[in-house]
Amino acid sequence: MRWGRRYFAVQAVAGAAWWVAVFLSPVVREATLGGLDPVMVAALDVPLFVGASAAAAFGIRFAAVVATGWTIAVTVALAAYATLTSEAGWGVLFMTAAAGASVFALCLLLLGRVPTEWILVGPFAFAPADARAGTRVHAARTAAQIVVFWGLFLVVGPLVIDLLEQRWGLAAGFPPFLRIAGSVVLLLASALGIWSAAAMSTKGDGTPLPAAMPNRLVIAGPYRYVRNPMAISGIVQGVAVGLLLSSWLVVVYAVLGSLVWNFAVRPHEESDLEARFGDEFRRYRAAVRCWWPRIRRRGYAECAI
Repeated sequence: MRWGRRYFAVQAVAGAAWWVAVFLSPVVREATLGGLDPVMVAALDVPLFVGASAAAAFGIRFAAVVATGWTIAVTVALAAYATLTSEAGWGVLFMTAAAGASVFALCLLLLGRVPTEWILVGPFAFAPADARAGTRVHAARTAAQIVVFWGLFLVVGPLVIDLLEQRWGLAAGFPPFLRIAGSVVLLLASALGIWSAAAMSTKGDGTPLPAAMPNRLVIAGPYRYVRNPMAISGIVQGVAVGLLLSSWLVVVYAVLGSLVWNFAVRPHEESDLEARFGDEFRRYRAAVRCWWPRIRRRGYAECAI
């Protein structure tokens, strides 16, 4: 709760400073509000954003709800305005960051924590795969998952972000050599992802999807050297796609995805693995790092024997 109140205090000060800058600097006003009338916007935003955030900093929960709701509403409206007019792109980015942080702070203020388990629903809810299905079935399902999830998160998502980046006037061209580097990195990261998925489906009696997790602890293939090669692959793929598209927002999208996975998803995943595999997983976790590969001549599986 204390950190939530501190965030709203910072947001109130930052919001007040921004409004001062809006009225003093035409550059700030144009970059964040475009052609919108600052007086009309301020009449609503100062009490509902700055004032409500200040009240939330003193622990008034209703004010925190108002500030968060208003921030989300402004973000949506400003995004629509920027998409239609190609103005106020920086305002959309700042408000998007404020909306996400406000939701985070609101959870801390109301619940005392961030309920990360709420994202573990549907295909992201942990459940073992059907043990009766054979290796071919698991491999086929894994291939289908790769097509769907890579298509959504590495093609559709980045293309939409790149389109909005261009439309909002936020694009910053990358040097040509970064596109070449991006294509090479994308191939290498994709190969790692496919290798990891193959090990999961053939050795684990399951798939990489949380809703059909392996029935055996996988310590084969790249899992001998790092605990989460699929996550590493996905994050690096996202950054590589950003380089290919010359989109810094796509790179940010990939980095934010890595933070969500590491701090929101991974703790639940590892708790599930520990509950199902016990000492076997604890020994594996102690011997193999999460992010940085520990190269061994024979790998974990052979060294553990």
